[in-house]
Amino acid sequence: MKNCPNCNSEVENNFELCWNCNYSFTENQIIDINDFAKGSREIDCLRCKIPLLFSGQFKFHEGTRVGVLGNLFEIFQNREKFDLYMCPKCGKVEFFSPLEAYET
Repeated sequence: MKNCPNCNSEVENNFELCWNCNYSFTENQIIDINDFAKGSREIDCLRCKIPLLFSGQFKFHEGTRVGVLGNLFEIFQNREKFDLYMCPKCGKVEFFSPLEAYET
C-alpha cells in the first residue's frame, strides 16, 4: 500500500490513480474524470462524500414464475428500470429512476 500525497489515503501499489481525490501518481497532479455513461448523473456518496460510479441500468420485475407457463405470465408482470450507482470506497449502492423517463 502507498499513501496519496494529496489526500493521504491508502492506495493499492498497482493503482496509478487515487480513488479518493483522483490524484495521478504518473502525472503527479489531480486529474478531472468526466467519463460518465450517457444518461448518468454526478452523485456523491452520502457517507464518503466522493462521486458514485455509474454501474449501469438494471431491469427488475415483480412477482414470481408460475409453473410451466411462467414465461407466459411474465407478460402481465410489472417491470421497472433503474440506474444503479455504487460507491468505490464503502460499497453503498443507490438506485435512481432513469433520466430518459423524465426527458420529453
